[in-house]
Amino acid sequence: MRIAVTGSTGLIGSALVRSLLADGHEVVRLVRRHSGTGPQPDGSTAIGWNPLLGQVEQDGLAGVEAVVHLAGAGVGDHRWTDAYKREIRESRALGTETLAVALAALKEPPRVLVSASAVGWYGQTGDRVIDEDAPAGDDFLAEVCVEWEAAARPAELAGIRVVHPRTGMVLSAAGGAGARLFPLFKLGLGGRLGDGRQYWSFISLADQVAALRFLIDRDDLSGPVNLTAPDPVTNAELTAALGRVLRRPTPFPVPEAVLKVVLGELAVEVVGSHRVVPRRLLDAGFRFAHPNVDAAVRAAL
Repeated sequence: MRIAVTGSTGLIGSALVRSLLADGHEVVRLVRRHSGTGPQPDGSTAIGWNPLLGQVEQDGLAGVEAVVHLAGAGVGDHRWTDAYKREIRESRALGTETLAVALAALKEPPRVLVSASAVGWYGQTGDRVIDEDAPAGDDFLAEVCVEWEAAARPAELAGIRVVHPRTGMVLSAAGGAGARLFPLFKLGLGGRLGDGRQYWSFISLADQVAALRFLIDRDDLSGPVNLTAPDPVTNAELTAALGRVLRRPTPFPVPEAVLKVVLGELAVEVVGSHRVVPRRLLDAGFRFAHPNVDAAVRAAL
């Protein structure tokens, strides 16, 4: 297949592109215009776009059968100043709208758009088990996710099957939260965050990539699909798993008050709780390579 990918240099995007190329698919990367376009060393092709200005090199999308849209400013990359919160929101809503409008305008649109979302859609849900039928929350990230998903509407109106993978915390030592947590735990400096009772819905990077490819192939799946392992764990349970796998003590809890000083408003997400399960993936027959936290941590390390 000829598959276009945005966010192809990020943790998930780079792993997805490697997987697709290894299986003989043709990959088109959408990159900012100041980046190098044309043939890439890995065998993919890069075309330019400016998501905030509504610009896409549409000729490069000709013949694309599927699109995976992963681009967006990192939620945990900076403190949540007003300016950065605006960047988080605009990079998702405007970027998705730019892509959806461009795809809808193609003479032969792709058959599927897998447009990223996140479990933040549900807001803070405590210890309640949440699946795709749950309503949206009312905090900042929930509002962002609602706008993010709605921005793909032009593609849906053009007859393109649109899927919204609502992803949890991707466990990997190469990026995301794992890249920050794992080195501390390897040194024996890890510990729970806050009281540790908050649920973290995780997924291994390998399962994340496999699930995205599953969504590309399954014509019967559209709308929201949770991409999380079947058994979400508390922060304390994840901390214990890291200690077991690394054979290191985990004696240094970080109080919530300290997190608020260090992280600002982002601390709300760190100590917040999302107990999300992948009902639609499981019902569709997807099989997780790393269904529990110990397996996911081993895979990440």
